[in-house]
This record gives sequence, structure tokens and C-alpha cells, in this order.
Amino acid sequence: MENNPSREVLCADALVWLESQSKESLAGSSLVASMPDISEFNNYTLEQWKEWFTNTASLIMSRTPDDGVVVFYQSDIKYEGTWVDKAYLVQKAAEQNDLALLWHKIVCRVDPGVVTFGKPAYSHILCFSKNIRLHDMSRSTPDVIPELGEKTWVRGMGLENCLMIANFIATQTKSKKVVHPFCGEGSLLAAAEKKGLNSLGIERSPKRADKARRLKISDDLKSWIYY
Repeated sequence: MENNPSREVLCADALVWLESQSKESLAGSSLVASMPDISEFNNYTLEQWKEWFTNTASLIMSRTPDDGVVVFYQSDIKYEGTWVDKAYLVQKAAEQNDLALLWHKIVCRVDPGVVTFGKPAYSHILCFSKNIRLHDMSRSTPDVIPELGEKTWVRGMGLENCLMIANFIATQTKSKKVVHPFCGEGSLLAAAEKKGLNSLGIERSPKRADKARRLKISDDLKSWIYY
């Protein structure tokens, strides 16, 4: 692990940036993404957004080095009387790119038994790779995660969740860097730093990009702090 991991946050359009990259330019990296849902696309129909979502997931996967992993954190939505399964959309993209699903975890957003309305009570975390396979079952971790952990904002990935993802990349891949398009306020970047990984985030909002540069995790791994 790096003694002094570096962090860089670009205030840019993640799609434009991804299109300018290749697997070779991102060698030694693993990618993490949490893509926006239809609520952020005022003029899109549901079918248009689904196409955008699947194409964007496919683009991210196409830039993931073969010896790295790509992890998606996504929450389903209930839209116009239907359930939109984002895990299904991500796995469609994985099939198009010939990536294998290494694990699929569920993280509880609220306590079991609580009724929710706009979004289901859990989120998906899916991990894919071209070449990595997880043969050592003794290193398995829980498939159902009871708590998301403290979030810095409503769309945040949660502290416990971010540390789990960063720890997996640090201990079960050869990646030295995490690349996070749509990085938001940088919670995954802070977790990567805590696990000794370099990181690069891409975020279009100047305000969120600034927070992503300054966010850290406390030494006891229980709260967020800014510097």
C-alpha cells in the first residue's frame, strides 16, 4: 500500500472524460461508479434513461483494466407504478463487455420490515472483472450488509459501504488506484485514501468537487471530517 496515497478530483463531465481514456491509460486501476437515476434527467422518458444508464455502465466497463475490477453502487427506483431494477441494467452492460460478476451484495438503507416508497429499502453493490476470479472462499464477506453507514449527503454511498469497497480493492486486487466517475462529495475517495490507495474522482459540480478534495475519514473510522 502507498504510505502517502494521492487524491485528485477533476471538475469535469465524467462521460467526456471516460471517452478520452482507454484501458491502457487506466492501467493499475479499479473503477467505482454510482450513476444518476432518472430524477436528474428532466427531459428523458424512462426508456431513454434506461438506454443512457446501460450505455454509460458499458462505457465504464470498457475502460476498466482486465486485471482490475469495477464496482457499481446503485439503488433501484419505483417509477410510475413500476420497479426499475438497476442491477439488471448493470448486468446487461456486463454481458455486452464479457465481464464476470464476482459478487452481488445488498446493503440495507433502512431497517428490515420498514415500508419505503420512492426507493426500495436496499441498494445493490455489484463487482465485475474481466480476468479476476475469487477462488479463496475463506476471504468472503457478508452478502447482506445491515447498515449503509453515515452519509455526507442524500446520495452518498455511506461510510461502511465505502470502506468495504476500498478494502476489497486494496486486499483482493493488484490495483494501486481507484478511479471514480460521478464521485459526488468524494466518500469513496476518502475511503480509498484510508486503505492506502491512490484515487481520482470526476465530478461535474464545482461545489461537490471541492468537498471531494477535502473529505476525510476520522482515525476511528466512524465519522467524516473535512480539512
